[in-house]
Amino acid sequence: MKKKRIAFETFSLSFLDVVSCGFGAIVLLLVIIKIADPLLTDTSAEEIRSAIARLQVETRDLEQESITYETLLNQSVIKKQKLQQRLMAQAGLQAELQDQRHRNTVETDAQQAIIKQLRSARQSLSEEMIRLQATAPPVQASPIGGVPVDSEYIIFIIDTSGSMQQFAWHAVRRKMDEILKIYPQVKGIQVMNDMGEYMFSQYAGKWIKDSPARRKAILKMLAGWMPFSNSSPVEGVTAAIKRFYATDKKISLYILGDDFSRGSIQEVVNTIDTINRSLKDGSRRVRIHAVGFPVLFGQPGAELNVSRFAALMRRLAEDNDGSFVGLTRLH
Repeated sequence: MKKKRIAFETFSLSFLDVVSCGFGAIVLLLVIIKIADPLLTDTSAEEIRSAIARLQVETRDLEQESITYETLLNQSVIKKQKLQQRLMAQAGLQAELQDQRHRNTVETDAQQAIIKQLRSARQSLSEEMIRLQATAPPVQASPIGGVPVDSEYIIFIIDTSGSMQQFAWHAVRRKMDEILKIYPQVKGIQVMNDMGEYMFSQYAGKWIKDSPARRKAILKMLAGWMPFSNSSPVEGVTAAIKRFYATDKKISLYILGDDFSRGSIQEVVNTIDTINRSLKDGSRRVRIHAVGFPVLFGQPGAELNVSRFAALMRRLAEDNDGSFVGLTRLH
């Protein structure tokens, strides 16, 4: 008798329970892992982005501060350079000022001595000398009496400043006429003011041909001639010599003025000595004569400029074969 075999089911309920539990455990593990990992990853990325943003802001701030500091540095360098330039300029001005003070001191001492001499000479002028001066013949009594009249050309340099126009103009016209009379005939005449401006612009830089009519025209024009003046004959004298100096011409230059208010006496002397060159015999091609008008003499604060004019004219006349006469009165 055959034994009846017991049939076994492959997928029993117990097996299914075990499999289900195991599968559920695996699924649970996967769920836990999937939920936790994204949370951690998301949190780290946000912190990184936030840190990057902060760093970018800080970088921009640092760049801006760097630009600001660089600008301030450049401004400081420029200020330093300007200060250095100012210091150098001030040092140069200080040296020039000290040099000018030294020259002024030397000139002032000389001028004070000249003032004393002028006062002494003025005080010593006797009544008899005044009477003789008034009654002598015009040519003999002229302030330019005895001046060599061998020149063929004459140049007048006239101070047209306010003091001369207001107080001495009539005397200037009279002296101009007297000077012209001692030169009966010359080859050329020219009239300029102390700034080097020509009386007749159409004859600028050229000689005016001498004639009685021209002389009358000059004296007539002089009556109302009032160009600008700085009370210094230096510009006119140097301009006249530079323009008209010629080795084949004998020229007499007459300076008519009352004061010398600006510039160095020695510098003027040196300049004239350079442009009015000596001839082989030691004489000068351009004679320089001067007539001083006593407009400001005796006025407070003006005697220094009067003495400077006298000192300069006397030196120019001595060095250039001329003569200087200081008038004692205007009438």
